Amino acid sequence: MAELGLDDVFIDDITLPAADGYPLGATLFLPRGTKRHAVLINSATAVHRKVYRGFAGYLAKRGCAVLTYDYRGTGGSRQKSMTGYNQPKSLVGFKASMSDWAAQDVTSAVAWMRERYKALPFAYVGHSFGGQALGLLPNNTEISRALFIAAQAGTWKLIAVPERYRVYAMLNAAVPLTRAFGYTPGWLGLGMDMPRDVFLQWVSWVMSPRYMFDDKNLAALQNFPNYKGALRALCMSDDPWATRPAVELLCSGFTAAKPEIITVTPKDTGASRIGHFGFFRPEHRDTLWRGAAEWIEAAE
Repeated sequence: MAELGLDDVFIDDITLPAADGYPLGATLFLPRGTKRHAVLINSATAVHRKVYRGFAGYLAKRGCAVLTYDYRGTGGSRQKSMTGYNQPKSLVGFKASMSDWAAQDVTSAVAWMRERYKALPFAYVGHSFGGQALGLLPNNTEISRALFIAAQAGTWKLIAVPERYRVYAMLNAAVPLTRAFGYTPGWLGLGMDMPRDVFLQWVSWVMSPRYMFDDKNLAALQNFPNYKGALRALCMSDDPWATRPAVELLCSGFTAAKPEIITVTPKDTGASRIGHFGFFRPEHRDTLWRGAAEWIEAAE
């Protein structure tokens, strides 16, 4: 049952079937008036979709049909149940990898939105891993505009000092614990609990000089050159993870597009900090959010 909620838009929690039928927890934000654009918001690693609720509501109020969702094994996509699927509270033995998130979950979310809003310009918003996933999608040609928020090829050597050494030590310490527990507990400081193979694949990319581009077993890399739409990547100057070189490395994979990389400083928005997650704070409604919305709405 849809309800009138955030920012005076309709908000409906739904179940979105992934490509293999796995049920994903999702939320649809709809304007009360005419729908003019469709927007899919794709989460960062181990980040619940509720983080994007304010921004999604803001876009919906401006006339966008917006979908947020959780990748399998996280948030609402860990707790839902459906015949044929066993989703226990524990993630021990749960089968999922980062490449599965892209191939099964993100791909399906793109298809779901494209099918329902065929007549509308379709924009893809990717935060961190959400931006990385665009290049792996077999159906990324369905997207006309992609906005990256702090999305990067996150190799540890491109993380800012001293954060890179903390991350290096933390991830290496978490690997044996993940193997021992059978999953990655959120209390290790990496966000929500993560399926074992999601974390291990992510670590293998972080420890490689060119991140996922060095993964010889990642066949989906062939999809990067297929994206030919508009691409804008926002790089926050005080983000130690998605530094300018890391954002540039990710964007270099989109060889058929012309990525526009914009560095944003806290001073630009009148804020004291932005960092890796700050874009989605409501205080940026009249600055970063408005600029992002106007860029999305420029699509015909």
